[in-house]
Amino acid sequence: MDIVPQLIANSLIAGSIYALLTLGFNLTYSTAKFIDMGFGVLTAVGGYSVFYISKTLGLPLWLGVLAGVALSGLVSFLAYGFIYKPLRARKASGAVLLIASLGVLTALQACIAILFTSQFQTLSGLLSGNRVFEILGGTFTAVQLSIFCIGAVLFALLAAVLKYTLFGKAVIAISDDEEVSKIVGINTARIMGQVFFISGAIGGLAGILIGFDTGIEPIMGLSWLLAAVVAAIVGGIGNIYGGVAGAFLLAFAENFGIWKIAGEWKAAIAFGVLLVFLVWKPRGLFPR
Repeated sequence: MDIVPQLIANSLIAGSIYALLTLGFNLTYSTAKFIDMGFGVLTAVGGYSVFYISKTLGLPLWLGVLAGVALSGLVSFLAYGFIYKPLRARKASGAVLLIASLGVLTALQACIAILFTSQFQTLSGLLSGNRVFEILGGTFTAVQLSIFCIGAVLFALLAAVLKYTLFGKAVIAISDDEEVSKIVGINTARIMGQVFFISGAIGGLAGILIGFDTGIEPIMGLSWLLAAVVAAIVGGIGNIYGGVAGAFLLAFAENFGIWKIAGEWKAAIAFGVLLVFLVWKPRGLFPR
C-alpha cells in the first residue's frame, strides 16, 4: 500500500486537533496578550470529566461530553476571574502572568493525578462502534473523521461569531486596543471572562476527542499546549485564522518528516519548524 495517502490522512487528523487547540489558545492570547499555559490542562479536565461521568458513573455519554466541555470552560473562567484578572488589574507583566498560568497548569495536573492516578486511560470503550473507512487510499476511523468535521464546523462557527455578532466585534476591538475599547464603553472584563470560558470549552472538547482517539493522562496538556503554541506562532500568533493554517502546516511537517525516520523525532521536527519561523519569519505566515 502506498504510504503517502496514509501520511496525508494522519496529517489531516493531527492538524484538526492542533487547529482546535490553536483556536482556543489564540482567542485568549489575542485579548489578554499573554501565553496562558493553563490552557493546556483543560484538555485533561475535559477528558477526565467524560471518563468519570460516563465510564465510572455509567451516565449517558452525551451528558459526560456536555459536562466535560462546560467544566473546562468554567475552570478557565475561574482561573481568569481569580488569578489573571487581579494580576492584570495590577498591571502585571506578561512574564508574571505566564508564571501564574504555569502554576495553574501544575496545580490542576496534580489534582487530576491525585483523583484518577497517573495511569493512561482510554475513552474508546464508551463508543458502541468505531468503524474504519478508506478514503482515497487513506484509512480513517469514525472518531478521526468526526474530529476533522467538528474542527471544520467549530472554525466556521467561530469565524461567523467574530464577524457578525456584537460579541465578536467587541472581542476584535479588545484584541486591537483594550484601552480604547474601555473608552468607547465595552465592558472588557466581562467580554474577556466570556472569551476565557469559550477558549476553555474548546480546549476541553479537544481533550475529549483526543481521549476517544488515543487516550488521556494527567500530564497530556503540556505536549498538546506546545503543539498549539508552535502552530499559533507559525500561523501568526493572535490571528485566529492564521493559527488554523499553522496547525495543518505543522501537522504535515511532522508526519512527512518521520516518513523515513523513527516517530520519536516528531517533537524535534516541530521544534525545528518553530526555530525556522522564529529566525526567518517571527510574525508568522499571517501576522495580525
